[in-house]
Amino acid sequence: MPQFTHRPVANGLRTDHPIPDLPFVDDALLPLDDPAAIEAIGRGTSDDMWGREDPCEEGWFAFTTDPRRTDLAWAVRYHPEHGHCVVLYRDDEVASVHQVHLHEAPRALLFRAGGYWWDGATWFRPGQVYDFAEEKYYERPAPGAASITAADLLRHGGDATQGDILQIEDMASADEDTPPIGNWIDHLALWAQTRSGQSLHTAVVNVMAPELNSDQLIGPAQVAELAGIASSTLRSYIARGEGDLPLPQAKVGGRNLWARVVAQEWVEQRNRSDDGVEAVMAGDHDGHSLAPGIAEAWTAFSRTFFSLLWERQTFRKRWSLRWRTQAAVREVAETLSWDVAASIPKLAGIYDLAVTVQHAVLHDYATGRANQNAIRGKQDVVNADHTYYGITPHIARTLTWLIRHDPAVAARTIEQITGEALRMGIPRQVSERSIATALSLNGTFDPAVLKDFLSRVFTPTTTA
Repeated sequence: MPQFTHRPVANGLRTDHPIPDLPFVDDALLPLDDPAAIEAIGRGTSDDMWGREDPCEEGWFAFTTDPRRTDLAWAVRYHPEHGHCVVLYRDDEVASVHQVHLHEAPRALLFRAGGYWWDGATWFRPGQVYDFAEEKYYERPAPGAASITAADLLRHGGDATQGDILQIEDMASADEDTPPIGNWIDHLALWAQTRSGQSLHTAVVNVMAPELNSDQLIGPAQVAELAGIASSTLRSYIARGEGDLPLPQAKVGGRNLWARVVAQEWVEQRNRSDDGVEAVMAGDHDGHSLAPGIAEAWTAFSRTFFSLLWERQTFRKRWSLRWRTQAAVREVAETLSWDVAASIPKLAGIYDLAVTVQHAVLHDYATGRANQNAIRGKQDVVNADHTYYGITPHIARTLTWLIRHDPAVAARTIEQITGEALRMGIPRQVSERSIATALSLNGTFDPAVLKDFLSRVFTPTTTA
């Protein structure tokens, strides 16, 4: 699923980086310089409250349920150079926000525009495409992106007398959408007056980038077209919270809009998902979408059983009753053969086989590297320009069988091989080239199908 799908409900008054179009709420409850004290507000005080603090890259993250409104919780991300981001979330979402900052995007200081995130220097696109080899989202900078500061927004206006600072008791229920707050710049101007001379030029409010321009935003119909699905299917995803859709980058007149590149990366992740890699290998067999190995087994067993039950005279006598026709026998045969074909992954021990293939390929890598070092007479660091390591044909054919019979398990196995190889000091380019070469030499795939499958499993080619 996308890296960041959470919707903040308000800014803390002492935040250094306000989120646009959200109200400002008095956060005097929070001891902003003491993460342990923030945690202590909610941790263990009652069954409907919780708190947590942890160090993260360059700073810390802490959260606590607000004791006055236990349906809401405060989250604080602190960075020694860029200060505090103080944000109010729904209480049932804040623990997930904590996980994002701690594990999935530990360098992220703030999120804007439907998941675009900033690490203090660079803006990145919303994390969607997951790297199973290194167990993290691929980080893709947004070309030409720049920060919009409070100083930029207040340069031409903002009437502090029209602004407002809310108390948490004034907030709508967490189950309700935050109501419109009028001219947000007026509220920003009032917030600016509370900052005691702190610079507004370092207060990051939003992001701008060529890919976020209005002519680059697309609606649900265009997103559905990119994905090759019906518009009604996408609308169903939106209504039901399904399909791992990223947050929209904008909402105009109640209509969600996404940056085209964000929608394209959503499609890319769909193609790289278990369903996606299974679809590229699947074919139609009597109205069923099946992996080719399963379809071939079904056909073979159907043929065998039909021959046994109908073509052999000794068995055919058993079908002498008038209603036992050729069509009826074929139906029974196909039913029997389907039971056998569908059980192949279980019979073969597909997950045990996947682990075995993983270790076998890594052993071939280690052997190849040892042989290379022996020839050169020294220990050598493998570089990405090294062509590839040979994979034993028997192992390559077993990996081929795994791909043909369970493409999703095979995809994850290849990515785990790449990850373990990285930890052995073997660049992913060498690992992926070795696998592609072995499958092309020892596999039984249509070259175009194999290329498409591997493009959904290997490291994606990033284009600006």
